[in-house]
Amino acid sequence: MALPSTRAIANSAQVLDLIPIVNSITSLLQTLNPRNPIPINLTSSPLSRFSPFLDPNLVTLVIHKQTNPYHALFFFNCASNPNPNPNNYSHNHTCYEAITDLLLRHSLFHPTVKLLEKSQKLSDFFVGKIIKAYGDRVKANLIDLVETLFDNVVKEGVVQPDVSSYTILMRVLCKKGMVESARKVLDEMPCEPNLIAYNTLINGYCKKGDLESANLVFDKILTEVDFLPDVVTYTTLIDGYCRKGEFVEAKRCLNMMMKAGCSPNVVTYNAIIYALCLKGEVDEAKKMITEMTLNGVKDNTATHLNILKGLAVAGRSLEALEYFKWMAGCNMNLDAKAYIVVVKEYCKLRKIDEAIFLLKGMCERGFSHNMPQMGCMPNSVSYRTVICSLCGTEGRMREVGYLVDDMLRYGIPVDATMYGCMLEGYSKTGNEDVAMQQRATYLERQMENQSALSAIR
Repeated sequence: MALPSTRAIANSAQVLDLIPIVNSITSLLQTLNPRNPIPINLTSSPLSRFSPFLDPNLVTLVIHKQTNPYHALFFFNCASNPNPNPNNYSHNHTCYEAITDLLLRHSLFHPTVKLLEKSQKLSDFFVGKIIKAYGDRVKANLIDLVETLFDNVVKEGVVQPDVSSYTILMRVLCKKGMVESARKVLDEMPCEPNLIAYNTLINGYCKKGDLESANLVFDKILTEVDFLPDVVTYTTLIDGYCRKGEFVEAKRCLNMMMKAGCSPNVVTYNAIIYALCLKGEVDEAKKMITEMTLNGVKDNTATHLNILKGLAVAGRSLEALEYFKWMAGCNMNLDAKAYIVVVKEYCKLRKIDEAIFLLKGMCERGFSHNMPQMGCMPNSVSYRTVICSLCGTEGRMREVGYLVDDMLRYGIPVDATMYGCMLEGYSKTGNEDVAMQQRATYLERQMENQSALSAIR
């Protein structure tokens, strides 16, 4: 894209909106192509022609337009000290927020800190953003960096972080299992901790299974601070007890919660129902649904999905299939997680045709495309279940090929377990040639995957 001349831009400044200027700047940045935070031997003088049009809106639009963070940072730095600067332009908070968000999205932590330190913008707001970005990635080597950053900010008095920043740091530490470090942050923070900070620490202890320490924090809320536990506090403790199988304590905590005038919600009850179902105690879980209904709490799809899974765990396959049909009849929003349970139950009952029918229905409903958003790939599990069942059933190997074709068409990879079942199935039917061909295909795919990983590294 040809750059407009300075005269052309000046003459048309009154009629142009910002988009053409943004596009021109973006095109120039692509030509300059800075490749690191501090490019050497790269002049910013070509950008000077845009100095008369600098304002926060333009700068923010340019930053948002960039797919390469180094292009955005180069432009931002140039606009920080424009020459000429006829309008006496300087970046505002929105500009700093835009560049910070972009750099953090690309995990450019050090350039972000350096930029904010240099411009004396390392405020509590931005410290919180950096800590949260570290926490979202939660890598062991980054924990040391975030603690160092936080310590330096506090010691040097650059800013005085508030309770929200300290709480974010606690959440990062708890996610890495460093709960005692999070406790130290709570104990030593110079500002007054709020209930969210205490709840964060309780959650950290519960996730580690340390209910004794979690209760000590809970007792501190009851005796030493000016606020009371809320539904999140109680639900976190109840979930912690349930995960350890301590249902008596979970019920005690639920009763204490209600006596304190804190109403449990559906998440509270679902925590208990989920844990009971995980142990196969479905009848007890159903009693909890009755109790929650009597207490005015409405169940949701997750409640009944727990029951469905519980029936499967308890080996009550026929009941699970009937329960699934009831859920579908109630127009519940059933996702692939519900379908995979039923596919497995059909296979347990050797009703493979029904499992295949349901599997194809999943694909037709588009679940295969939704799976990445669910954070799992249940379709690979469902296909594996059906394929391995077919491989163990005499005379069904032809259908295996059709299902594999369906998988590949939907972009679902064939895993080692499936290949193992297929090898065994073809070998049992005397098709050693097909078995060897499958083995060769699997090894070839493994080599392709290794090559792709090597290229990425």
